[in-house]
Amino acid sequence: MYQRILVPVDGSETSNKALVAALQMARESGGRVRLIHVVEELAYLTGYEQYGGYSGELITAMRENGTKVINDAMAIAQAAGVAADSMLYDELGERLAEVVANAAREWKADLVVVGTHGRRGVGRMLLGSGAEQILRLAPVPVLVIRLGENDSQAA
Repeated sequence: MYQRILVPVDGSETSNKALVAALQMARESGGRVRLIHVVEELAYLTGYEQYGGYSGELITAMRENGTKVINDAMAIAQAAGVAADSMLYDELGERLAEVVANAAREWKADLVVVGTHGRRGVGRMLLGSGAEQILRLAPVPVLVIRLGENDSQAA
């Protein structure tokens, strides 16, 4: 069974669904989870980096949001009674999948559990698929959780 489960969280409905699945697995196997949030660079959408970098206010807001996401996810883990810790990765310039893969290696994770938005077509082309990239780079098995038909379609 999986004893060390890494869960990237972003506060979305799909991310929370993946977190709940990981917590259930950890509870059943007597394992633990590590929650991570990656403050992602927005240059590919906004072009900030090309013109001198991010404003201090934007970086602060991104880090504050990341801290809130981590704190909310830790509260869910604590309520579930599962041993958990967390890491906030805020080194701008690294891609989500690379950070997740490195975190899995460093922590010696047995499994990565990640939510997917299930984007298709133009949305997938423009925004990419973080889950797909994690699948490609992860050094351990990856469980991908998606929204079901009864879940909200907004995510």
